Amino acid sequence: MPSRRVITGRSQEPRRRFAEELRLLRQERGESLRQLAETLGWDASLFGKLESGATLGSPEVAQALDQHYGTGGLLLTLWELAVGDPTQFKEQYRRYMTLEAEAVSLWHYAVSRPPGFLQTDAYAREALAAGGIKGEELDQQVEARAGRRKLLEGDDSPPFRVVLSEAVLRTSLRDSREWREQLEFLAEAADHPNITLHVLPFSAGPHGLVSTDVMFLRLLDGRTVAYAENDVRGELIEETSRVERLQRTYDAVRDLALSLAESRIFVLRMLEEVPCEPST
Repeated sequence: MPSRRVITGRSQEPRRRFAEELRLLRQERGESLRQLAETLGWDASLFGKLESGATLGSPEVAQALDQHYGTGGLLLTLWELAVGDPTQFKEQYRRYMTLEAEAVSLWHYAVSRPPGFLQTDAYAREALAAGGIKGEELDQQVEARAGRRKLLEGDDSPPFRVVLSEAVLRTSLRDSREWREQLEFLAEAADHPNITLHVLPFSAGPHGLVSTDVMFLRLLDGRTVAYAENDVRGELIEETSRVERLQRTYDAVRDLALSLAESRIFVLRMLEEVPCEPST
């Protein structure tokens, strides 16, 4: 009769489990955070934040820890699971994030901010802070949003079509350098083979999505779902008839947008208008 499997009692949440494993491995080695930092070349505070769950760090850090502890890729695997864990997002977004990770194609209309996929860390931090998030939660949410960008990276990433209202390109960050980096990121994204970026100019006039952000997800089973959000609420829409009506509205808005070439020129023109930092 096979022996009963031992239950470790460790967390089943990917982010927390990653932190627990790091802490246990270091303690088993009898190393201090400072000793670990001296060996691997990163600041001790980084490893402290990793072990508390305040940050996930980068895949390079996870790989270095794998090599240091001889864990054969275990830590990098746990890091990947933690990055993709929907529980790191606020509860009202978790089902949507699970579906987003499974989508075979995505399309979006943005009213005043770039979609999370196309936000730099600096932009995400200022936008989230403006919503009242701060401290450790702010760090975690910025990191979670940055992790979403990985969905559009790689040769097998799903196609993503986005229509940006002109307001997105004119609502700048306070720091001109960070705003320049955001616009540069959008310009680079427009050149990515799986990203199609349109700009909807103010001259297009009123339309059906004038105050509504919307993201559509085409899923593996052929269904399309939508997530619509305005100033006061967000809603995951799965009812076919409602999704189709919303999609027809999106198509009408897309038809008003600039062509791909015109849109890229528009973004570059906005970039030229950002004040240059004074030379030192």
